[in-house]
Amino acid sequence: MRRREAAMLALLILLCMIVAVLNPRFLGGANLQNLARLVGIYGIFSLGAGLVILTGGIDLSVGSLLALLGVLLSFMLLTWHVPWPVAVVVVVMLGAALGWVHGRLVARLTIQPFLVTLCGLLVYRGLARFASNDETRGFGDSAPLLRAVATGTTFGVPTSFLLLLCVAAVLYVVVHRSVVGRHLLAVGCNEEAARYAGIATGRVITGAYVAAASLTALASVLLSFYTDSVSPSSHGSFYELYAIAACVLGGCSLRGGEGGVAGILIGTALLQVLQNLVNLLGIPSSLNFAVMGAVILVGAVADRLLHQHGVRAATGSRRFGT
Repeated sequence: MRRREAAMLALLILLCMIVAVLNPRFLGGANLQNLARLVGIYGIFSLGAGLVILTGGIDLSVGSLLALLGVLLSFMLLTWHVPWPVAVVVVVMLGAALGWVHGRLVARLTIQPFLVTLCGLLVYRGLARFASNDETRGFGDSAPLLRAVATGTTFGVPTSFLLLLCVAAVLYVVVHRSVVGRHLLAVGCNEEAARYAGIATGRVITGAYVAAASLTALASVLLSFYTDSVSPSSHGSFYELYAIAACVLGGCSLRGGEGGVAGILIGTALLQVLQNLVNLLGIPSSLNFAVMGAVILVGAVADRLLHQHGVRAATGSRRFGT
């Protein structure tokens, strides 16, 4: 675990202790289970966003993609009576296809990731509202197994949290113990240098967007059944900010090439504990966005200061021949 990740873990533990002192209900079984359930859902799409950030990109379409895929899932289960395993596969495959489009636009046409995913944010939200007539879609009694995964527990632990741990374990091996992970970091550090080194940068970038959108699609299934309905105008709104904030808190550099799976998990948990603190203390929920904005800003400033310190240290070492 890197120094910054260790510091964030210590901060998370300290924050949990403070919240527990301020409101003992924080340690209640129901509250801890719900907190872990939310960490599971948010953590899955935050890990996907982290893969994109590692390449030096950004994904602003997360929230709108959650809404569009949630609406599609409702149609397939209630209107078209598609078996739930097929519906889940279709949702994930559609997410992967949209991620592929993002990746190709960024890698092949060299369009800025901000612009590509901003267009996705607008298009997907608009399609979700159009397809549903801007009406809230529910799920009725369909797919009880999916509902159990989204809201139930396994041996007392929320199933969505266990699913997050499985996804995190796979991504940890990919990012930190494989050639693919080294290529991701290399592209994020310097795409041109990575290309000259023989890395297929286009494939790496496209793969990151495909994986990110696939994880968002998986999270959309869990989130849809957790909320038990999808309001196309608000479902998943600003969730891309939660993902970015979790990554920044966890040590991911917005310039790319730096970050890790463990840090993103810690960042996700920290954000959810902060939100839980707001709810338990009766603080107006509108301050959630102020907290997220402050978190992203502080993370960006810290990243910049650390980068400048590293540059000065490297310059000093070369100057004195050390």
